Amino acid sequence: MISFSVNGKPVKVDADPGTPLLWIIRDTLHMTGTKYGCGIAQCGACTVHLDGNAIRSCVTPVSMVSGKNVNTIEGLSETSIGKTVQNAWKDIDVPQCGYCQSGQIMAATALLSKNPHPTDAQIASAMDGILCRCGTYNRIRSAIQKASEKLGDTK
Repeated sequence: MISFSVNGKPVKVDADPGTPLLWIIRDTLHMTGTKYGCGIAQCGACTVHLDGNAIRSCVTPVSMVSGKNVNTIEGLSETSIGKTVQNAWKDIDVPQCGYCQSGQIMAATALLSKNPHPTDAQIASAMDGILCRCGTYNRIRSAIQKASEKLGDTK
């Protein structure tokens, strides 16, 4: 039995320790906001937070999260930064197909949690490797900048 928390709630799963966290989230816990894209940590659609850090859940064995905190897109609106990022995404009208957006939003939220006022270079670095086939990268950057401004307005 592997115990950890997801979006602030304790969970226990009886799974092979090598099972990717993505499949535990989607198939065992039935939270389908985290997407499967490539299965080799190259696209970022599966990005979640592990103790506040953005990770690729498709290559993270569930055994690695024992005793830790996992946050998914489903729990993101419970945080002020998460709500701010999601609202900026809506205001800028970022998604087209939307498939990569949960991973994009999770990476952006992890960045802004650590650095509320990132430079363009820091945004590019944090978002590097999270692929958007629709090419909405400029809107993603604009939404992160808008969220950063809003975070500054609340201080």
